[in-house]
Amino acid sequence: MGRILAIDFGKKRTGIAITDELQIIASGLTTVETKLLISFLKDYISRENVELFIIGKPKQMNNNDSESEALILPFIKKLQKEIPQIPLKRVDERFTSKMAFQTMIDGGLKKKQRQDKGLIDEISATIILQSYLYSQ
Repeated sequence: MGRILAIDFGKKRTGIAITDELQIIASGLTTVETKLLISFLKDYISRENVELFIIGKPKQMNNNDSESEALILPFIKKLQKEIPQIPLKRVDERFTSKMAFQTMIDGGLKKKQRQDKGLIDEISATIILQSYLYSQ
């Protein structure tokens, strides 16, 4: 079995989470500058067996796509062109940033640590990945 890699795509930064090889546990991996994302993913899959990409699908409360979907679609096209051997699935990412922030509070992180937007993105990617795992 290969790992599943989740992407919480952002205009400036992108959170990345990954499963273990048995696809049981989702863990935050890192946050990457979005402009370096494709090269990061190529490098990562050259070292690790990744069998699926999960990409967050931002939705509004009325179930319409959010504005950031317009940024994600070109990235998905490029990803499928650059790394065609790995399929991808989309997962609703509503409330993941709020859940990530609450997770930081519940985890006892100090206010200064909670202001780290990169950490929020990484935790959001982990929440997206965990919700995918629960749905399977």
